[in-house]
Amino acid sequence: MAKAIVFPGQGSQSVGMGKELFEAFSVARDVFHEVDDVLNQKLSTLIFEGPLEELTLTSNAQPALMAVSMAVVRILEKEGNISMGRFQMAAGHSLGEYAALAAAGSITLQEAARLLRIRGDAMQKAVPVGKGGMVAILGGTFTDLEAIIQEASKGGICVIANDNSDGQVVLSGEKVAIDRVPEIAKNYSVKKCIPLSVSAPFHCVLMNPAADAMEEALAPIHFKDPILPIIPNVTAALETQGSAFKSLLVQQVTGQVRWRETMDTMRKEGLKTVFELGSGKVLSGLFKRAIEGVETHAVQTPQDIEAILLTLNA
Repeated sequence: MAKAIVFPGQGSQSVGMGKELFEAFSVARDVFHEVDDVLNQKLSTLIFEGPLEELTLTSNAQPALMAVSMAVVRILEKEGNISMGRFQMAAGHSLGEYAALAAAGSITLQEAARLLRIRGDAMQKAVPVGKGGMVAILGGTFTDLEAIIQEASKGGICVIANDNSDGQVVLSGEKVAIDRVPEIAKNYSVKKCIPLSVSAPFHCVLMNPAADAMEEALAPIHFKDPILPIIPNVTAALETQGSAFKSLLVQQVTGQVRWRETMDTMRKEGLKTVFELGSGKVLSGLFKRAIEGVETHAVQTPQDIEAILLTLNA
Protein backbone atom coordinates (compact mmCIF):
# COMPACT_ATOMS: atom_id res chain seq x y z
CA MET A 1 0.00 0.00 0.00
CA ALA A 2 2.76 2.41 -0.93
CA LYS A 3 2.14 6.16 -0.85
CA ALA A 4 4.14 8.70 -2.84
CA ILE A 5 4.48 12.48 -2.96
CA VAL A 6 5.16 14.23 -6.25
CA PHE A 7 5.93 17.84 -7.12
CA PRO A 8 4.82 19.69 -10.29
CA GLY A 9 7.05 21.33 -12.87
CA GLN A 10 6.92 24.34 -15.17
CA GLY A 11 3.59 24.88 -16.87
CA SER A 12 1.62 24.32 -13.65
CA GLN A 13 1.98 27.95 -12.55
CA SER A 14 -1.04 30.23 -12.29
CA VAL A 15 -1.60 33.67 -10.81
CA GLY A 16 -3.03 33.32 -7.29
CA MET A 17 -1.57 29.86 -6.63
CA GLY A 18 -0.91 29.36 -2.93
CA LYS A 19 -2.73 32.56 -1.92
CA GLU A 20 -5.38 30.74 0.12
CA LEU A 21 -2.63 28.85 1.94
CA PHE A 22 -0.79 32.12 2.62
CA GLU A 23 -3.94 33.65 4.10
CA ALA A 24 -4.94 30.60 6.15
CA PHE A 25 -1.63 29.37 7.62
CA SER A 26 1.18 31.35 9.27
CA VAL A 27 3.66 28.56 8.39
CA ALA A 28 2.81 29.08 4.69
CA ARG A 29 3.40 32.82 5.08
CA ASP A 30 6.81 32.00 6.56
CA VAL A 31 7.73 29.97 3.46
CA PHE A 32 6.78 32.73 1.01
CA HIS A 33 8.54 35.40 3.08
CA GLU A 34 11.66 33.24 3.33
CA VAL A 35 11.78 32.82 -0.46
CA ASP A 36 11.15 36.58 -0.93
CA ASP A 37 14.05 37.35 1.41
CA VAL A 38 16.56 34.95 -0.11
CA LEU A 39 15.80 36.14 -3.65
CA ASN A 40 15.60 39.80 -2.59
CA GLN A 41 12.36 40.07 -4.57
CA LYS A 42 8.67 40.27 -3.72
CA LEU A 43 8.07 37.00 -5.56
CA SER A 44 5.01 36.31 -3.40
CA THR A 45 3.31 39.47 -4.74
CA LEU A 46 4.02 38.34 -8.30
CA ILE A 47 2.67 34.85 -7.50
CA PHE A 48 -0.56 36.17 -5.99
CA GLU A 49 -1.22 39.18 -8.25
CA GLY A 50 0.64 38.54 -11.51
CA PRO A 51 0.96 39.53 -14.28
CA LEU A 52 1.01 36.00 -15.69
CA GLU A 53 3.59 36.92 -18.37
CA GLU A 54 6.11 37.87 -15.68
CA LEU A 55 5.27 34.89 -13.47
CA THR A 56 5.74 32.56 -16.46
CA LEU A 57 9.32 33.78 -17.02
CA THR A 58 11.50 30.78 -16.29
CA SER A 59 13.55 32.52 -13.59
CA ASN A 60 10.33 33.39 -11.69
CA ALA A 61 8.20 30.31 -12.40
CA GLN A 62 10.78 27.86 -11.07
CA PRO A 63 11.25 29.25 -7.51
CA ALA A 64 7.54 30.24 -7.42
CA LEU A 65 6.29 26.70 -8.04
CA MET A 66 8.76 25.33 -5.49
CA ALA A 67 7.55 27.88 -2.90
CA VAL A 68 3.92 26.79 -3.29
CA SER A 69 4.90 23.12 -2.99
CA MET A 70 6.97 23.79 0.12
CA ALA A 71 4.14 25.79 1.68
CA VAL A 72 1.98 22.66 1.38
CA VAL A 73 4.79 20.51 2.83
CA ARG A 74 5.30 22.80 5.85
CA ILE A 75 1.56 22.98 6.56
CA LEU A 76 1.32 19.18 6.55
CA GLU A 77 4.35 18.94 8.83
CA LYS A 78 3.48 21.70 11.31
CA GLU A 79 -0.32 21.76 11.29
CA GLY A 80 -0.98 18.12 10.48
CA ASN A 81 2.01 16.55 12.24
CA ILE A 82 2.72 14.57 9.05
CA SER A 83 6.40 13.79 8.45
CA MET A 84 7.40 13.41 4.80
CA GLY A 85 9.17 10.26 5.99
CA ARG A 86 5.73 8.64 6.28
CA PHE A 87 5.65 8.33 2.48
CA GLN A 88 7.46 5.55 0.69
CA MET A 89 8.91 7.59 -2.20
CA ALA A 90 8.98 10.99 -3.88
CA ALA A 91 9.64 12.53 -7.28
CA GLY A 92 9.41 15.93 -8.93
CA HIS A 93 8.90 16.85 -12.57
CA SER A 94 12.01 18.77 -13.72
CA LEU A 95 12.24 21.76 -11.31
CA GLY A 96 9.91 19.74 -9.02
CA GLU A 97 12.90 17.57 -8.15
CA TYR A 98 14.30 20.50 -6.15
CA ALA A 99 11.02 20.70 -4.20
CA ALA A 100 11.23 16.93 -3.57
CA LEU A 101 14.78 17.32 -2.23
CA ALA A 102 13.76 20.23 0.03
CA ALA A 103 10.71 18.30 1.28
CA ALA A 104 12.93 15.31 2.03
CA GLY A 105 15.39 17.44 4.02
CA SER A 106 18.24 16.94 1.56
CA ILE A 107 18.60 20.69 0.88
CA THR A 108 17.14 23.73 2.61
CA LEU A 109 14.29 25.90 1.35
CA GLN A 110 16.77 28.77 0.86
CA GLU A 111 19.13 26.57 -1.14
CA ALA A 112 16.28 25.34 -3.34
CA ALA A 113 15.14 28.93 -4.03
CA ARG A 114 18.66 30.18 -4.85
CA LEU A 115 19.44 27.19 -7.06
CA LEU A 116 16.17 27.49 -8.99
CA ARG A 117 16.73 31.20 -9.62
CA ILE A 118 20.21 30.41 -11.00
CA ARG A 119 18.77 27.49 -12.99
CA GLY A 120 15.97 29.59 -14.45
CA ASP A 121 18.30 32.45 -15.39
CA ALA A 122 20.86 30.06 -16.92
CA MET A 123 18.24 28.18 -18.94
CA GLN A 124 16.84 31.46 -20.25
CA LYS A 125 20.29 32.72 -21.28
CA ALA A 126 21.49 29.45 -22.82
CA VAL A 127 19.65 29.93 -26.12
CA PRO A 128 18.76 33.25 -27.80
CA VAL A 129 15.01 33.94 -27.81
CA GLY A 130 13.41 32.58 -30.97
CA LYS A 131 16.17 30.04 -31.66
CA GLY A 132 14.64 27.12 -29.75
CA GLY A 133 11.24 25.53 -29.33
CA MET A 134 9.25 22.70 -27.81
CA VAL A 135 6.23 20.76 -29.05
CA ALA A 136 3.97 18.22 -27.32
CA ILE A 137 2.93 15.15 -29.28
CA LEU A 138 -0.26 13.38 -28.23
CA GLY A 139 -0.92 9.84 -29.45
CA GLY A 140 1.14 7.84 -31.90
CA THR A 141 3.45 4.88 -31.34
CA PHE A 142 7.12 5.01 -30.38
CA THR A 143 7.93 3.84 -33.90
CA ASP A 144 6.00 6.86 -35.21
CA LEU A 145 7.83 9.11 -32.79
CA GLU A 146 11.26 7.83 -33.82
CA ALA A 147 10.41 8.42 -37.48
CA ILE A 148 9.12 11.94 -36.80
CA ILE A 149 12.25 12.84 -34.79
CA GLN A 150 14.54 11.42 -37.48
CA GLU A 151 12.79 13.44 -40.19
CA ALA A 152 12.62 16.67 -38.15
CA SER A 153 16.29 16.31 -37.13
CA LYS A 154 17.34 16.85 -40.74
CA GLY A 155 16.57 20.51 -40.09
CA GLY A 156 18.40 20.77 -36.74
CA ILE A 157 18.38 19.41 -33.18
CA CYS A 158 15.15 17.60 -32.21
CA VAL A 159 15.04 15.23 -29.22
CA ILE A 160 12.65 13.92 -26.56
CA ALA A 161 12.66 16.32 -23.60
CA ASN A 162 9.81 14.86 -21.54
CA ASP A 163 8.64 11.27 -21.83
CA ASN A 164 5.55 12.01 -19.74
CA SER A 165 3.38 8.97 -20.39
CA ASP A 166 2.26 6.58 -23.10
CA GLY A 167 0.87 8.90 -25.73
CA GLN A 168 2.29 12.14 -24.33
CA VAL A 169 5.81 13.17 -25.26
CA VAL A 170 7.43 16.61 -25.51
CA LEU A 171 10.14 17.30 -28.08
CA SER A 172 12.74 20.04 -27.70
CA GLY A 173 15.41 21.55 -29.92
CA GLU A 174 16.18 24.15 -32.54
CA LYS A 175 13.13 26.08 -33.72
CA VAL A 176 13.78 25.25 -37.39
CA ALA A 177 13.48 21.54 -36.56
CA ILE A 178 10.66 21.79 -34.01
CA ASP A 179 8.54 23.90 -36.37
CA ARG A 180 8.61 21.05 -38.91
CA VAL A 181 7.16 18.49 -36.47
CA PRO A 182 3.39 19.22 -36.85
CA GLU A 183 3.57 18.90 -40.64
CA ILE A 184 5.68 15.71 -40.51
CA ALA A 185 3.37 14.21 -37.85
CA LYS A 186 0.41 14.36 -40.24
CA ASN A 187 1.87 11.30 -41.97
CA TYR A 188 1.67 9.25 -38.76
CA SER A 189 -0.97 8.13 -36.26
CA VAL A 190 -0.49 11.19 -34.05
CA LYS A 191 -3.66 12.73 -32.57
CA LYS A 192 -2.37 16.22 -32.00
CA CYS A 193 0.78 18.37 -31.99
CA ILE A 194 0.79 21.33 -29.61
CA PRO A 195 3.60 23.90 -29.91
CA LEU A 196 4.46 25.04 -26.37
CA SER A 197 4.78 28.71 -25.47
CA VAL A 198 8.08 28.29 -23.62
CA SER A 199 10.93 30.76 -23.48
CA ALA A 200 13.68 28.20 -24.17
CA PRO A 201 14.17 24.61 -25.43
CA PHE A 202 14.52 22.75 -22.13
CA HIS A 203 16.07 19.31 -21.58
CA CYS A 204 18.20 19.09 -24.70
CA VAL A 205 21.86 19.67 -25.60
CA LEU A 206 21.16 23.34 -26.34
CA MET A 207 21.01 23.72 -22.54
CA ASN A 208 24.71 22.82 -22.13
CA PRO A 209 25.64 26.35 -20.95
CA ALA A 210 22.94 26.07 -18.26
CA ALA A 211 24.28 22.67 -17.19
CA ASP A 212 27.72 24.25 -16.74
CA ALA A 213 26.19 27.03 -14.65
CA MET A 214 24.39 24.50 -12.46
CA GLU A 215 27.53 22.42 -11.98
CA GLU A 216 29.21 25.53 -10.56
CA ALA A 217 26.17 26.48 -8.44
CA LEU A 218 25.75 22.96 -7.03
CA ALA A 219 29.45 22.43 -6.21
CA PRO A 220 29.37 23.98 -2.70
CA ILE A 221 25.98 22.51 -1.74
CA HIS A 222 25.94 19.68 0.79
CA PHE A 223 23.12 17.22 0.05
CA LYS A 224 21.97 15.28 3.10
CA ASP A 225 20.51 11.81 2.58
CA PRO A 226 16.77 12.31 1.95
CA ILE A 227 14.38 10.99 4.62
CA LEU A 228 12.60 8.96 1.92
CA PRO A 229 13.77 7.58 -1.44
CA ILE A 230 13.56 10.03 -4.35
CA ILE A 231 13.29 9.01 -8.00
CA PRO A 232 15.48 11.33 -10.12
CA ASN A 233 14.26 12.38 -13.58
CA VAL A 234 17.37 11.15 -15.39
CA THR A 235 17.51 7.62 -13.93
CA ALA A 236 13.86 6.87 -13.00
CA ALA A 237 15.24 4.62 -10.22
CA LEU A 238 14.97 4.95 -6.42
CA GLU A 239 17.85 6.96 -4.93
CA THR A 240 18.63 7.22 -1.22
CA GLN A 241 22.09 8.85 -1.31
CA GLY A 242 22.00 12.63 -1.09
CA SER A 243 25.50 12.91 -2.56
CA ALA A 244 24.25 11.43 -5.86
CA PHE A 245 22.05 14.44 -6.61
CA LYS A 246 24.88 16.90 -7.25
CA SER A 247 25.63 15.10 -10.51
CA LEU A 248 22.03 14.08 -11.25
CA LEU A 249 20.77 17.66 -11.14
CA VAL A 250 23.48 18.76 -13.59
CA GLN A 251 22.56 15.91 -15.95
CA GLN A 252 18.88 16.83 -15.60
CA VAL A 253 19.34 20.21 -17.32
CA THR A 254 20.11 18.61 -20.70
CA GLY A 255 18.69 15.14 -19.98
CA GLN A 256 15.30 13.64 -20.63
CA VAL A 257 12.60 13.81 -17.96
CA ARG A 258 11.73 10.11 -17.74
CA TRP A 259 8.34 10.54 -16.09
CA ARG A 260 6.65 7.54 -17.73
CA GLU A 261 9.40 5.31 -16.31
CA THR A 262 9.23 7.12 -12.97
CA MET A 263 5.55 6.21 -12.68
CA ASP A 264 6.37 2.65 -13.72
CA THR A 265 9.00 2.43 -10.98
CA MET A 266 6.39 3.57 -8.45
CA ARG A 267 3.90 1.04 -9.79
CA LYS A 268 6.46 -1.75 -9.33
CA GLU A 269 7.03 -0.53 -5.76
CA GLY A 270 3.33 -1.09 -5.05
CA LEU A 271 2.06 2.46 -5.40
CA LYS A 272 -1.59 2.81 -4.33
CA THR A 273 -1.90 6.52 -3.47
CA VAL A 274 -0.12 9.57 -4.85
CA PHE A 275 -0.25 13.09 -3.41
CA GLU A 276 0.62 15.95 -5.76
CA LEU A 277 1.84 18.77 -3.50
CA GLY A 278 1.65 22.21 -5.10
CA SER A 279 0.03 23.99 -8.00
CA GLY A 280 -2.18 22.23 -10.53
CA LYS A 281 -3.22 18.65 -11.23
CA VAL A 282 -1.05 17.74 -14.24
CA LEU A 283 0.83 14.91 -12.54
CA SER A 284 -2.34 13.52 -10.94
CA GLY A 285 -3.83 13.21 -14.42
CA LEU A 286 -0.76 11.38 -15.73
CA PHE A 287 -0.86 8.90 -12.84
CA LYS A 288 -4.57 8.22 -13.34
CA ARG A 289 -3.98 7.34 -16.97
CA ALA A 290 -0.82 5.33 -16.31
CA ILE A 291 -1.66 3.19 -13.27
CA GLU A 292 -4.98 1.42 -13.03
CA GLY A 293 -6.76 1.90 -9.69
CA VAL A 294 -4.26 4.44 -8.31
CA GLU A 295 -5.76 7.01 -5.94
CA THR A 296 -4.63 10.59 -6.60
CA HIS A 297 -4.87 13.71 -4.45
CA ALA A 298 -3.89 17.17 -5.75
CA VAL A 299 -3.11 19.25 -2.66
CA GLN A 300 -3.08 23.01 -3.20
CA THR A 301 -5.83 24.64 -1.05
CA PRO A 302 -6.82 24.64 2.65
CA GLN A 303 -9.75 22.34 1.72
CA ASP A 304 -7.30 19.92 0.06
CA ILE A 305 -5.16 20.00 3.23
CA GLU A 306 -8.19 19.05 5.34
CA ALA A 307 -9.01 16.17 3.01
CA ILE A 308 -5.45 14.81 2.89
CA LEU A 309 -5.18 14.91 6.69
CA LEU A 310 -8.39 12.86 6.99
CA THR A 311 -6.97 10.36 4.45
CA LEU A 312 -3.56 10.10 6.13
CA ASN A 313 -4.92 9.91 9.66
CA ALA A 314 -7.69 7.42 8.84
